[in-house]
Parts: sequence; C-alpha cells; structure tokens
Amino acid sequence: MAENGEEKLIAVARHIAKTLGHTDNAMADDILQIFSNFDGRLREKLNENLTDNDVSRNSVTALDQTIKSLDRQISRYVTVDHSIWSDSADASIFLDAVDELVSVIREWTPMAADKAVTACLDRAEDLLQQCMFRLEEEFKLLMESKDARGNGNYSDSDDDNENENDNENDDENDRYNDDDDDDAEVPVAHPVSDYNIVIDALPSGTINDLHEISKRMVAAGYGKECSLAYSSCRRDFLEESLSRLGFLGLQKSNAALGDDDEVEIDKWIKAINMAVRVFYPSERRLCDRVFGYSSATAAAADLSFMEACRVSSMELLSFANGIAMGSRAPDRLFKILDVYEAVKDLMPEIEVLFADQYCLFIRNEAIGVWKRLGESIRGIFMELENLIRRDPVKAAVPGGGLHPITRYVMNYLRAACSRPILEQVFDENVVPPVGVDRSLSSSSPLAVQMAWIMEVLESNLEAKSKIYRDPALSSVFMMNNGRYIVKKVKDDELGLLLGDDWVRKHTAKVRQYHVNYQRSSWNKILNALKWDNSNLSPNVASKSMKEKLKIFNSQFEEICRTQSAWAIFDEQLKEELKLSVGGTLLPAYRNFIGRFHNIQDIGKYAEKHVKFSVEDVEARIDDLFQGTAVSGSGRK
Repeated sequence: MAENGEEKLIAVARHIAKTLGHTDNAMADDILQIFSNFDGRLREKLNENLTDNDVSRNSVTALDQTIKSLDRQISRYVTVDHSIWSDSADASIFLDAVDELVSVIREWTPMAADKAVTACLDRAEDLLQQCMFRLEEEFKLLMESKDARGNGNYSDSDDDNENENDNENDDENDRYNDDDDDDAEVPVAHPVSDYNIVIDALPSGTINDLHEISKRMVAAGYGKECSLAYSSCRRDFLEESLSRLGFLGLQKSNAALGDDDEVEIDKWIKAINMAVRVFYPSERRLCDRVFGYSSATAAAADLSFMEACRVSSMELLSFANGIAMGSRAPDRLFKILDVYEAVKDLMPEIEVLFADQYCLFIRNEAIGVWKRLGESIRGIFMELENLIRRDPVKAAVPGGGLHPITRYVMNYLRAACSRPILEQVFDENVVPPVGVDRSLSSSSPLAVQMAWIMEVLESNLEAKSKIYRDPALSSVFMMNNGRYIVKKVKDDELGLLLGDDWVRKHTAKVRQYHVNYQRSSWNKILNALKWDNSNLSPNVASKSMKEKLKIFNSQFEEICRTQSAWAIFDEQLKEELKLSVGGTLLPAYRNFIGRFHNIQDIGKYAEKHVKFSVEDVEARIDDLFQGTAVSGSGRK
C-alpha cells in the first residue's frame, strides 16, 4: 500500500509540474523542489520520471527564446558602422550581452547530445563568433586610436602605478609623438642615458577597455585572435621606435655597413639598449595590464608579448649575428667587442624578459649570438697570429730600426687589453696554444693568449734579424724591437696580465742584445788597442804600435760612418749605448795614445800617426745612431 501511495504522490507531483511548466517554468521548479524536500528519496525518483522529452521541450523552448533575445540585442551592435566604444553605455550593454551568451553556451554544452539543444548551441556559437569578430575589430580600433597609437610617455619606473591617468595629456614629455603627416621624415629621438623608465604607451582608460575585451575573447576561446590583434599594432610601434633611434632594420643597416659600420654599430647599441631596457619591459607591462594577471590569461599575454617583440628583437639579434659571422680581420676586434659587450650586459634582462615558452627561442638566439661573438673575437687573435707569421722577412728595416709589425702588434695588444670585457671573452674554456710558456699555465686564458702572441712576434723578429749581414746591426734591430716591446708592456694592463717575471725575462734579453752588439762591433777595435807586454825591441815595438794605430783609425772610422746611420728609437737606450761604448773605448784609447807618445822613436812624430784625439773619438761616438727608427742608410 505504501508503495502505491508513493507512486500516486509522484504522479500528482509530475502532473502539477507539467501543468505549471506550460505557463511558468520557475513555479514548476519550485513545486518540484518542495516535494523533494519532504523526502530525499523523492528527489531521485522525480528526476528519473521527468523524462528528457518532458524537460527538454520546455527548457529548449526557453533556451531558444533566450538566444533569440540575445541575437536581437547583439545584432544592433555588431552591424553598426561606428565604434561601439565611442559610447561607454553601449560598450557596457554589449559586453553584458556577450557575457550572457557565453554563460548560456557554457551551461548548455554538457547537454549537447540532445539534437534540439545542439541546434540552439550552433546558433549561439555563430552569434558568439560574430561577437568575437566585432570585439576584435573594436580592440584594433582602440589600439590604433589617435590617443592610443603608441605615442607613449616616459615615466619613472619607480612610479609605475601612480598618476597613470595623467599620461593622456602629458604631451610635453612625449618623445615619440607622431606628426599629422604620415609621410614626414621620422624624427630621431634624443639620447637616453637613464634606462630606469617605462613607457605608458596607452592611456589608462584605453587599457581598461582593452582588458575588458581581452577578458571576453580569452574566456570564449578566442585568445589567440586577440593576441594577434594586439601584436599587429604594437609591433609597428616598436619598429618605429627603433627607427627613431637610428636603427633602420636588418636589411637597411647591413646595406649601410662598410666604411660607416662604426656609425651603424653605435646606432644598433643605442637601439638594443633602449629595446631591452625600456621598450620591451614597457611592452611586457602593457601586455599584463591588457590581458590581466590570471593564469587563464597568462598564455594570451605571453603570446602577445612574443608576437609584438619577435620581429624587432630578431632584427636586432640578426644584426649582431652578422657582425659575429663577418670577417675576422684584426682591425674589426674593437667593433665586435662593442657588440659583444652590449649583448653580454643585456643578457640578464633578456633571460628574464623572454623566459616563457613562447619567447624561449628569442632568449636562445640571444645566447647563441653572444657565444658566436665570443668565438669571433677569439678567432681574431688566431688571425693576428697568422698575420704575424705571414709578415714577410725579406724586406729589412733600414738602420735596424723599429719594425712596423712590432709597432702595430704592441699598440694593438695594449688597446685590446685596455678593454676589461676581453678577459671575460677568454675566460671560457680556452686551450693554451702548443708551445706557449708553461710558466703562464696558471694565469688567465687571456694572459696565456697574449704571451703566445708575444712568442710568435719574437720568432718573426728573430727571423727578420737574420737578413742583416752585419751581426751588430742584427743585434741593434733586436735591441730596438725588444726594448719597444718591454716599454709597451710596462705600466699597462698588458703588463699586469703578463706579470713581472715576463717583464724581467725580456728585459734581460734586451741586455743580452746590447752585449752582443758590443762584442760584434767594438771588440776588434779594443783588441787593436791592447798593449803587447812582451819584451820587444824598440824598433819592433814602434812598428807594432804604428800598425795597431793604423788598424784602429781605419776600423773606427768605418764603424762610425756606418753606425751613424743606424737607428735607435728610444733616446734613453741610445744614450745607454753611447755611454757603454765610450766607457769601454775611451779609457783604452787614452791609455794607448799615452803609451804611443812615450815611445822614443815616434813620440815626436805622434801627430803624424794619431788621426783622432780622445776628444775626437768621444765626439764621433756621440754622433752614432743618428738614423730614424724606420729609415736610414748603411749596411744591413
């Protein structure tokens, strides 16, 4: 009996619900809820007995009416030929309608298996697509409007969240203000030294409107379309901003490289610094504000940022890559160092800016360019070694003076080592060249490289010294170049790299060249002035002294004539050599002339045989080495 009573109760409830459902769906739902509250067991049975046909017929009718109502409301806006956002009230009504449409679709999608529901959802989806197309159009119009064209104002980054509404009228600080004439020449921006700024590229009100649109488009599954609409507008702004800094893009900049490549590199350095430190952070901030900070919109924000920055960032990196892949001629070192230093200094910002999945390829490309620039710099030093080795040894420098290759290499190395960034380039795993001084094995890779180039240079100079037929001139040549090398190394960053031991070692080599010069040039004369202590008869002694004096006169005159044209580049070294020659020769000659005058047979005729007085010898020594460091005459 209880079971029959329950069935009758359910039947009554169904009848009441069906009857009321034709007139008032809300009342029918309330009646069902009341019956369900009497006994929880009735809830399940009522739901089971209300068949799909019973519910769907009424509910689908209501769904159809709702979609028709939304269609009439939305169609008024999607077909107008003016911007919906020109009236804030219209914009609000349109967004509310879109929200309701999205809510209806989301609510009924789980019941899409029903054909009637599917038909209604198809119409709703078509209507939603129309809404999205119109929202995308409105989004672009807002991005491209006169007040939101990307003519951003600079502001201090410490005040990002303050006075944002003031940016709309802050034209005095606008360094990127467009002219009315689109064909006018793009003005070049003033130099910027403080990068602690951001660009409020769009007015705050416009950003809020864009955020409301993007929120709907992302929620409806049109986040990619919204991102592309954003990036297509912002990409042009970034490229125009870089052009105002003088960077005209990869193709035009590469075409300008040549004699003026230093100018183009300077423009590029200014452009990439502004891009990475000001433009891109400001763009990242704008993306986040337009799309919001929620996890649901993060992908759209990241995609928008990447698409906005992709072209300009890759052009900037491609320019640097072109520099890295260019010629490795030594004279390009300092230009490449400038580019390397700029990229290295910006790597921390690049790694933060382009850390998400969409931008990862930009960050990886920057790292690759940075490494290739380092390889190019190290390759330049290999090319410098080859240049030194290939320098011909046939043409001798007249007078044993300073060789141009020595001057070039030493000035080059000094200038290179004055750049602290160079040591960082070589701090990467660099294998010391074969044959380098092992005492430097514990030094920095750059010190090892410098020492190796010195060895290559010294070997080349030694080969060049052998083409001089006069050993004394060969020693003068090595002395000149060795002294120049040591002088350039001392009291310089190069000397700090090579160390005191290296300087002492090569200073000792210069002293040895000095000794070699004296031996090969003046020893024979000194031998001629030696007194023979053997017991010779007066006649034999007189004859021997006259013969020795004759040899001295001849050799001394020949040496002075020849060596007066030889070159000593360093005045201090020149004086040291003269003092050294005079210090050994003058005492010996003075002693010899004194003995010569004391010989009885020839003393009274001494003036006939003595061609040079002591004062004359001293004066002739003082006239030595009057040639220049790169020219002169005399025997090789």
